[in-house]
Amino acid sequence: MTTAMLAAASAGCVNISAPDKPIQINLNINVTQEVVYRLDNEAKTLIQQNPGIF
Repeated sequence: MTTAMLAAASAGCVNISAPDKPIQINLNINVTQEVVYRLDNEAKTLIQQNPGIF
């Protein structure tokens, strides 16, 4: 073996441990715009079909 291989073999072990806090994945998804648009479109259609509502 070469000295580089010996140094790598005796360098130690890798320690893997779980984090002390839970992993959080924050997904902020904005769906308000689509919902408001649909309601706006439905309201516009309703008003056009029934002009005396208001």
